[in-house]
Amino acid sequence: MNNPRIYLYSLALMILLSGCQPEQEEQSAPRPVWVMTITDTAAPQSSRYTGEVKSRYESNIGFRINGKITSRAVNVGDLVKKGQLIAQLDPNDTRLNALSASAEVQTAQANLALAQAELARRQQLYQQQFISKSALDSYETQVKTSTARLEQAKSQAAVSQHQTGYTQLLADRSGAIGMIQAEPGQVVSAGQTIAQIYDLQTLEILIAVPETVIDSLHVGDNASVTVEGLAHPYQGRIREISPAANSQTHAFDLRIQLLDSDSKIKLGMTADVRFLHANNKQTIMVPSTAVTQVANHATVWVIDAKQQAHRRRVTTGKLSESGVEITSGLQANETIATIGVHTLTEGMHVQPVTPGLEVLR
Repeated sequence: MNNPRIYLYSLALMILLSGCQPEQEEQSAPRPVWVMTITDTAAPQSSRYTGEVKSRYESNIGFRINGKITSRAVNVGDLVKKGQLIAQLDPNDTRLNALSASAEVQTAQANLALAQAELARRQQLYQQQFISKSALDSYETQVKTSTARLEQAKSQAAVSQHQTGYTQLLADRSGAIGMIQAEPGQVVSAGQTIAQIYDLQTLEILIAVPETVIDSLHVGDNASVTVEGLAHPYQGRIREISPAANSQTHAFDLRIQLLDSDSKIKLGMTADVRFLHANNKQTIMVPSTAVTQVANHATVWVIDAKQQAHRRRVTTGKLSESGVEITSGLQANETIATIGVHTLTEGMHVQPVTPGLEVLR
């Protein structure tokens, strides 16, 4: 068999085999991608924070002098009024000091009277020229010295009298006793904290706000407060914003004044605070998984009506628990990919999937 015949035989065999091969494989199926449709969120947004019910005024009170406690008139949890007795020191020492100071005043008065009498006699002798002017001056000096000693004694007597009153520890405001460290027989020093009084008429909520949103809050902003266990919502207002962040949490402490508190709210209760931020411009929030960085620019993948993916550059705003704020680059009713964005390419045909729903056809 010569070479041309072998060639023709081989060619015929190849044609026959090609006719027996299966049809070309279909194109790969579209890639499923989770998506979301952008909605117009120009309505006021709310931020929610958890805090604790506190009293604006928490007074630490103590005795102004040293002494030994003889009695205690209140217990933890008692309601007290301003001026009510909290505890009593032994008054014997201060009473004796007051009596001693009073005696000093009487002595100084007697010495002054004697000096004034001597000066009167010396003045008569001086007028009759029996003594010199220098001798008269010495008696005038004695009167001035006696007068000064009397004033000093009176001042000391007043201090001693006041200290007698300091043996009683009185409530400086109306409220509830939150803490008391006073037992009969206990010796305390001046300034030592004996009791703590919480003013129940000025309740507020202490919360911590992250540094990413602190610039959007201001003193006087309104808030809605919900106390755990109480269905009734309360009105609040920002009273104080800490000027410095906590060094450990990097959060700022805020105090929210309760404008319509009642007796149902107790100190230490957990409360949720919600701020309403009015915003006239459109604000779009997307999951953080929808945003990628390409060449130092934030981008998202937009799915068009033909279910094809297209990369689009956007401008991002604040990052919060709700996601990433998109300030420009997206419009309402557009569809974007939220999960699986790192596997997309420009123009790729995708199969949109909405979480919780069937695949979009």
